[in-house]
Amino acid sequence: MGYYDETDLYDDNNHKRQKRSRRGGYPLVTGFIGAIIGAVTISIVSPDIFNLTNKPANLNNDTNTVPTQVINVSREDLTTTIQNARKFVVGVNNYQSSNPFSMETEEAGSGSGVVYKRVGNKALVATNNHVVAGAKQLKVKMADGQLIDAKLVGTDELLDLAVVAIDAKYVTNIAKLGDSEKINVGETAIAIGNPLGFLESTVTEGIVSSKAREIPQDIDGDGVADYQTQVIQTDAAINPGNSGGALINAKGEVIGINSSKIAEQAVEGIGFAIPMNIAKPALDQIEKFGEVTRPVMGVGLKSLDEIPQFNIEETLKLPGSVTKGAVVTHVDPNTPAAKVGMKQLDVIVALDDKPVSDVITVREYLYSHKKVGDKLKITYYRDGKLTNSTLTLASSQ
Repeated sequence: MGYYDETDLYDDNNHKRQKRSRRGGYPLVTGFIGAIIGAVTISIVSPDIFNLTNKPANLNNDTNTVPTQVINVSREDLTTTIQNARKFVVGVNNYQSSNPFSMETEEAGSGSGVVYKRVGNKALVATNNHVVAGAKQLKVKMADGQLIDAKLVGTDELLDLAVVAIDAKYVTNIAKLGDSEKINVGETAIAIGNPLGFLESTVTEGIVSSKAREIPQDIDGDGVADYQTQVIQTDAAINPGNSGGALINAKGEVIGINSSKIAEQAVEGIGFAIPMNIAKPALDQIEKFGEVTRPVMGVGLKSLDEIPQFNIEETLKLPGSVTKGAVVTHVDPNTPAAKVGMKQLDVIVALDDKPVSDVITVREYLYSHKKVGDKLKITYYRDGKLTNSTLTLASSQ
């Protein structure tokens, strides 16, 4: 898949590889290079999704210090707002084959969705990737109970987003998308969806508990965190089946797409939603291309803290003061990294002069600040000597 650096998660026959747990590490054996090559490398990609023009919220700081601006809305007005919003929140039903030898399908799961756009005679519904995963057929249940056919437009596993299309003639209300950067901790947050798969158009009310919480995400399901997802935290109840539904503010604007998958454990009073300012650019790309195009460096990486100390000293020859960074496990040919001469066992310690502590840090920086065609300054150690290179990020396509 072009320069998309997640390729080490699969072999040449597209079979899933297993990634070692961080707890295990590697034994102190002489085959360090073989061991580090054998480690499943982690993709270093930078989507043109979080921010096409503006910087997102600081991922390392919860911006809860912004003074709360109270939106005064009467209970009567809020009730009207909720009733209108319930009309653009729908159910999304996932049908899969009952057995591999049958063409018949049966409902395998369900979630929620938000009708956010009308394009000609089609209407687009935003939902979660995990709601539609593995579907042979999709149906959308409208607020009035009608069950209609839907077509998958595309998905993005990283952000757990998907877009499905339905016939616009069934749509009465289109969601108004809000600015998730302008929300404040303490203001009203209302979650709408279909919890448990059958409680249609359920409404739960709470507040914004955090506008920029970071939650570790295990994208490939191997038990090791691959990325820190920036989310809105709310105490409005978000349960299985709510996934893909709307988190709205008191004005009825959608400020986030609910996701129960982000929370690894069911806990009371904590729900998460993908902020709209992060979701919207991704939805636009999915609509146009069926996926999100991401720029890449063309390297595989492993966090320095996963490497045995003996190998750090003897093979990487790092100064004792260097304890954090990301080790290059391989460089793909004809990629940006290859063109500037980066090599296996280079240890990246900074990007654009910003310190790198591990692979997740690299992801966070690239995902938040870079896009295809951007220049990226990489500072790294090679054989114990500090150097740097500047490359141009390429497309994953």
